[in-house]
Amino acid sequence: MATDVPHRTTTPHTTDRPGDPSPFALGLLLRRAHWRAAAVMGEALRPLGIELRHFAVLIELVNHGPTAQRDLTAATGTDKAGIMRIVDDLERKGLAVRKAVPGDRRVRAVEITPQGLELFDAAHVAAEPLAASLTAELGHGEREQLTDLLTRLAHPADDEA
Repeated sequence: MATDVPHRTTTPHTTDRPGDPSPFALGLLLRRAHWRAAAVMGEALRPLGIELRHFAVLIELVNHGPTAQRDLTAATGTDKAGIMRIVDDLERKGLAVRKAVPGDRRVRAVEITPQGLELFDAAHVAAEPLAASLTAELGHGEREQLTDLLTRLAHPADDEA
């Protein structure tokens, strides 16, 4: 039972190491950088009693105000069951509340609470020194350059239309 798998020619094995010419190298490096950044930011959030998945929802609520739970699913890349658990956690902690949406009994909007805003601000304070350590290897101006490049990758100009 043979499958049609392309045979390797002269392309080396894909890695996420510096200098890898593979077309997969950038994605793999971004994944490794994400893991490292997530670990560092998770460390900042742990003493506050939340995880990155909770903070991602708080970011959406701060940026967009009360948001339908289904819209949080798309905005955070979380599935419906996952977003329900996250919002349940945030409600239990007093950081967010679900409210009825006028004109649609089936939809609930999630809104950040004053306590949630306080925690959001505290998270930024806690993350500052850790974020600095994350980019400590970068030279003068490189952190800003990296931020600019990643922003352009994450939000291509054609997405803004």
